[in-house]
Amino acid sequence: MISFIDKLKTSISEKNSNLCVGIDIDKKYFNKNVSVDELMDYSFMVVDATKDLAVAYKPNLAFFEEWGSKGFYWLEQLIKEIGNKHIIIADAKRGDIGNTGLHYANAFFNHLNCDAITISPYMGEESIQPFITDLSKGAYVLCRTSNKSSSYIQEDIFSKVISLCDNLNSKENIGLVVGATNDQALEAVRSKTDLPFLIPGIGAQGGDLESVIAINENYMSSTLINISRGIIFADSKDYSSVKTSAKNYLNQMRAVNG
Repeated sequence: MISFIDKLKTSISEKNSNLCVGIDIDKKYFNKNVSVDELMDYSFMVVDATKDLAVAYKPNLAFFEEWGSKGFYWLEQLIKEIGNKHIIIADAKRGDIGNTGLHYANAFFNHLNCDAITISPYMGEESIQPFITDLSKGAYVLCRTSNKSSSYIQEDIFSKVISLCDNLNSKENIGLVVGATNDQALEAVRSKTDLPFLIPGIGAQGGDLESVIAINENYMSSTLINISRGIIFADSKDYSSVKTSAKNYLNQMRAVNG
């Protein structure tokens, strides 16, 4: 059994890529009568266009759950389409405790076969523990996010989140979600830990790629930089534009990262 951290680092190294493609297939970018089947086909196209460039995919559960059972079927088929040669992160932001957390972990790790999941630490150690018992599966814990009002709460507690995660990381399968839109916050988190980062906020949200890489220059072997809308809804929303956008972002990463 390969550990999560080994799969992460090996994938980044072999593909010379830190690119994580966020699968946020929002129906508002399509005609008002768009069907789940059409969105499924589009998501498959995104994967096909980026599979030789991306090291990871991060499907956002909200865009599947709004379709009910059809959306869950779509998610199942998408994960099968991605396969096991990429890191699959369920952007689910779960964080319940005890038996409930164990059932969430079972759903995402055993049924859906995701490699990792995003979780909220607000309920403490018990909200993380159910997701880190298997060293082959990982948990990305929300730490400093990229939304505008995040600092209202996170500025006072992010150090505690880091300390908690460091203490629980005996299997080396915990990472942190740290947004790209606030360089000072990103640098503050990085100065306190060497945990793997999942960094959203590049592209449509305005984060600066050069700054992100400069802050993490000694940790790129385990860093994932997520881009969603900037790739999946690039220009004319076709195979060529999606692939070109993904390639451009990856080339920028490689150029800055050396």
